Amino acid sequence: MTLSPIEIEKRPVQAYRQLVDGRLGEAASAERFGRQSPAHDMQVGCYPLADVADADMAVSAARVAFDEGPWPRMSAAERSGMLATVADLIAANAEELALIDVLESGKPITQARAELEGAVDLWRYAATRARAIEGTVPAGLGQHMLGLIERVPIGVVAMITPWNFPFVILSQKLPFALAAGCTVVLKPSELTPGSTLRLGELLTEAEMPPGTVNLIVGHGQTVGQRLAEHDDVDMISFTGSTQVGRSVARAAAGNLKKVSLELGGKNPQIVCADADLDAAADAVVFGVFFNAGQCCNSSSRLIVEASVEEQFHKRLVELAERVPFGDPLDPATKIGAIINDAQMDKIETYVAQAISQGASPLCGTRRIDGGPGRFFEPTVMANVTSDMDIARDEVFGPVLSTMRFDGLSEAIAIANDTHYGLSAGIWTGNYDRAVCAARDLRAGTIWVNCWMDGFAEMPFGGMRQSGLGREQGAQAVEEFTELKSVLFHRGERSDRWVPNGHNRNP
Repeated sequence: MTLSPIEIEKRPVQAYRQLVDGRLGEAASAERFGRQSPAHDMQVGCYPLADVADADMAVSAARVAFDEGPWPRMSAAERSGMLATVADLIAANAEELALIDVLESGKPITQARAELEGAVDLWRYAATRARAIEGTVPAGLGQHMLGLIERVPIGVVAMITPWNFPFVILSQKLPFALAAGCTVVLKPSELTPGSTLRLGELLTEAEMPPGTVNLIVGHGQTVGQRLAEHDDVDMISFTGSTQVGRSVARAAAGNLKKVSLELGGKNPQIVCADADLDAAADAVVFGVFFNAGQCCNSSSRLIVEASVEEQFHKRLVELAERVPFGDPLDPATKIGAIINDAQMDKIETYVAQAISQGASPLCGTRRIDGGPGRFFEPTVMANVTSDMDIARDEVFGPVLSTMRFDGLSEAIAIANDTHYGLSAGIWTGNYDRAVCAARDLRAGTIWVNCWMDGFAEMPFGGMRQSGLGREQGAQAVEEFTELKSVLFHRGERSDRWVPNGHNRNP
């Protein structure tokens, strides 16, 4: 699919509705807002702007749906069937949902299509997990005792999702909470809410019980804050920056609700001299320039063995300069637009600061001027040291920082020299090196001779300031449950606290 600017301009601006208590409609204030495509500078959507009143209504609907409604009381087979139906509806509308994400976020159309395929797989996998929630019966409690340990849904879950992967991150959370029997209030980023609100229409088409899923769009400091602090919310699941994650955790402390956080990363790829250097170079370029670097999993740090540093840098520059970037609706494009002007300014500031601190640019470093949209050249910075801001902070742009090492222990020390711990990788032909790195790297996901390969069956999440909890995999459903112990006594009680017999008081 390739649309010209004229075709985009002629495309009707999509008007979306929020979903509260099974009804599609306007925000309580009737206020709306628009979104311009970051790649084309044309308005592509119009959305209801929720505020605290909408958040309260959505939570109330989810509360009633959990306490009195059918969803938590359905059989696992019924919930599984509903999730499978939603998965089929997403698959049938995947091209439309992908286009919405492209126009609102600036990501390449081929990437958006792949993300929708992954999202459908997550919903289908979650449908199978709905029927796999199990408790246990501990043995050995005694002749007269029976103990059951149940997993029960935690209750009302508030979810806040980011702008960089609107539909796939939603799909890492929502179907797993539903599989567990929870009800949900979900707030997408106001920068990319369209595909989430379109999902609301698909949920009504699937006849999801009213109040089970509620979708509203508002600002973080109003709607997000209210959801995080609301006493009728039992759990909050947030994906975004570490800074905002801290504020979510503080707000959630009011009623000690459970908190799941998927936050930032400053992820390293270690490249050893004995690695397949061509494959490693391709993976490094993919890892840092995928989604224009606007990805918590971006491998924005390269740690390369000194003996092959120069030749590896040449490979990187040659590949970086060949990566097609530009109009995200062109199927050939691999690097799309930067989300907004503030993010573009942030990228430029980090690059300029790194150069002033002694880093050496090998390619890139500039925004692309002369046309609509916000685009930044694929950039590789050499001679970076661990104390530079560009090596420590999330740039969230197509910028690679490269460092060198002499021994594996030094490489692991450099990789772990961060307050993040989301993902890390190593490229080597030596089994012992691979096992050592997998053991000692402090991150929630370790890739060996690959990068960003993912499966619905594999849990995803971070250590340290990259977050709390796990998404995907069997563990994802467990995140949305509580353990309940139930004890049964059989037969007559012989160990009475107050003995039988006459009252001995005088």
